[in-house]
Amino acid sequence: MSRSQNSRMVQRPRLLTNSERQKLDEFIPDINYSSRYSDSKYEYRHVMLPKAMLDYIPDDYKDSNGLLKILLEDEWRGLGITQSLGWEHYEVHAPEPHILLFKRPKNYGQPAAN
Repeated sequence: MSRSQNSRMVQRPRLLTNSERQKLDEFIPDINYSSRYSDSKYEYRHVMLPKAMLDYIPDDYKDSNGLLKILLEDEWRGLGITQSLGWEHYEVHAPEPHILLFKRPKNYGQPAAN
C-alpha cells in the first residue's frame, strides 16, 4: 500500500452536503455495475458512473488532474454507489475517469474453510 493510500485510510470521509447529494440523485439509476471477476486473492468489479455525473461531484473529491481520488466507503456510498460489504475503491480507470475499480478479499464474509 502506498503512503498516500495509507494516509487516506486514516482520514475521515468528506461527506456530501444535502445540496451536493441532490444534484447527484438524478444520476443514480444510471450507475452500472460489472459482473464480479477474480484472481486467487481478490474479487473485483468496476462501477461505471454516468459521464455527466462527474461534473456534479465536488472538486475536493478529485485530484489536481480532475480525476476522482480513491474514495472511502462513506464517500462512494454517498455518491449513490450501492454494493454489499467489504468492497474497497482502489483505482480510477484514468482513460475513462467515470469507471471506478473495486476489490475485496475473495470469499469475503464466508466462514473460513477448515
